[in-house]
Amino acid sequence: MSQDQLDILKRALEREKSARKAAEKILEEKSRELYNTSQKLEKLLDEKSSQLQGVFENIVDAYVVMDVNGNVLKFNDAATRLFGYDIDKESVNVKDLIYKEDYQYAMSSYMDLQAQGYFKNYEARIYTKSGEVKWVHINASMVIDKDQIPIAAQGIVRDITADKASEEKLIESENRLATLILNLDSGIVLEDENRNIVLTNKKFCELFNLNVEPDSLIGMDCSSASEQNKLLFKNPEAFIDRMQNIDKEKKPVIGDELEMLDGKILERDYMPITIGEKSKGFLWTFTDVTLNRTYRRSLEAQKEKYSSIIANMNLGLVEVNNDDEILMINQSFSEMSGYSEAELIGKKGGEVFQFDNHEDVIDIENKKRLKGESNSYELEVKIKSGEIRHWLISGAPNFDLAGNVVGSIGIHLDITDLKSLELQKEKLLQKLEKSNNELQEYAHIVSHDLKSPLRSIDALVSWLKEDNKDKLDDASVKNLEHIETTLEKMEQLISDVLNYSSVGAEHVETTNVDTNILVNDLLNMIYVPDHIQINVLNRLPTLSGDAIKLQQVFQNLISNAVKFCDKDKGLIEIDVSTKSKHYQFSIKDNGIGIEKQYHQKIFKIFHSLNKSKDSTGIGLSIVKKIVNLHDGNIWVESEPQKGSTFYFTLKK
Repeated sequence: MSQDQLDILKRALEREKSARKAAEKILEEKSRELYNTSQKLEKLLDEKSSQLQGVFENIVDAYVVMDVNGNVLKFNDAATRLFGYDIDKESVNVKDLIYKEDYQYAMSSYMDLQAQGYFKNYEARIYTKSGEVKWVHINASMVIDKDQIPIAAQGIVRDITADKASEEKLIESENRLATLILNLDSGIVLEDENRNIVLTNKKFCELFNLNVEPDSLIGMDCSSASEQNKLLFKNPEAFIDRMQNIDKEKKPVIGDELEMLDGKILERDYMPITIGEKSKGFLWTFTDVTLNRTYRRSLEAQKEKYSSIIANMNLGLVEVNNDDEILMINQSFSEMSGYSEAELIGKKGGEVFQFDNHEDVIDIENKKRLKGESNSYELEVKIKSGEIRHWLISGAPNFDLAGNVVGSIGIHLDITDLKSLELQKEKLLQKLEKSNNELQEYAHIVSHDLKSPLRSIDALVSWLKEDNKDKLDDASVKNLEHIETTLEKMEQLISDVLNYSSVGAEHVETTNVDTNILVNDLLNMIYVPDHIQINVLNRLPTLSGDAIKLQQVFQNLISNAVKFCDKDKGLIEIDVSTKSKHYQFSIKDNGIGIEKQYHQKIFKIFHSLNKSKDSTGIGLSIVKKIVNLHDGNIWVESEPQKGSTFYFTLKK
């Protein structure tokens, strides 16, 4: 190390030594000053200790003495308990006790204390030794020596934590109450003992059409306000008189009704507020009951209306309790049963009207009502005259407001005449079924009996032609051929009539029928000339029906389209469209067409527009009957020389 560096280091050490001595001197002076202050304070306290020692040690509130720098010099027992410090064993500065958010407030308050010499009712938060936060109330003063120099501060510290919590709860409760009042669906006016407004809310302003904020009404004299607002009511003078009487009597009023010019109906309540025997104000409540009153009147009108309906309807109404005891009947039930209301009230319905073993049915139905079940049932009853009648009863449980079953209500319809008609209908259906069976059997017999001679005639004609083929002239041969054609047509007619009568009479074998396969098979079976083209435009669906009968439908319609095609290039199109509950099929051709006047007639039996030997006029009638049997419809759209489209629907 060079000499210059040594000189620099030496000078630095000397400066540090000099600074340390200066600091020690300052510290010595401050210590001496603190000692002197302590001695002065101790001397001052000693002068008064004989008078105050017992007082400060035994007062309920904490007593604290600190020097002007905030160092605590004295705690009484209450202070020790409050702050948790033992100053005989540890030093405490007031700054350590101040709640951090209240620090600036505490410092400014201490400056006021120094300036004025005292302060009152200082409130702030402090930390205890354990870190707990408490609210305290402090009254403090400065301690001065004989030269009027402040040497310390002293104060009485009271723990107000519990009071603050109660105060906050009270404020919170008041805020909730004020918010509740301001937002109530009733107009509120709170008056003081001099009838000046203390509190009101928005609903009050709304009800009385006041375009102001509620706060602007505070302090207003209610008497003058009532006088100003009386014109809002239908009877202004009666409103004022009643208001004055209520105020004079100072007794609670509930449910006063006021009718306003705009049609609103208000309900007014009045409640005097007293503490002991002294009046502290009055509370007025105004509620808009227009809807309630209108609803009540409507309800009363509806009640009267339905009471009249119940009394006069052509259905017997009976109300019973859970023990089947009759509580109420209407006039119609009285007429049905032959009993008056007085004769039935309190009686058990099952006992009064029982017939044979039907009490079991009534018992079962009553148990269903107790379970909350509703249903309808038929019952044979014996009425007052002894006559046996059939009643259809629709029963339902009767509930109270709590949802408990308290009985049941039954609607009774006398179906005796309907029962007789049902019996007649059943007998008629049985007779009709027997007749149909006999008719079907007869049709088969007649068919056989008619076809047998036709076949014999046909054979004889054939033999006659064969035996005399060289002897008959051309006219005779043609006549014999005409006879054969007529015999064939006659046999075909007999077969078609038998088929027509069989549709619907036979048992329908319902299966899933793939109409796409059905039509393809038919197209392979039916003779179709080369000049006619048949196209299936869309895949045909699978549906539920009788496969044989559905085959008859498609075969008949496709064969007719082929038969009546007069064009050099014939075209037949088969299509289907899907509807909500059914399929709609169509078979379109470009054949001879049909005039509009015959669109309905062609579906009737024996109506044939083309008198050919192959047509009997029954085919389309059979088709219509089969389609109807499958809950469908059939119709045609056609124009002469433009072709025809036959539409028919079948259920999905």
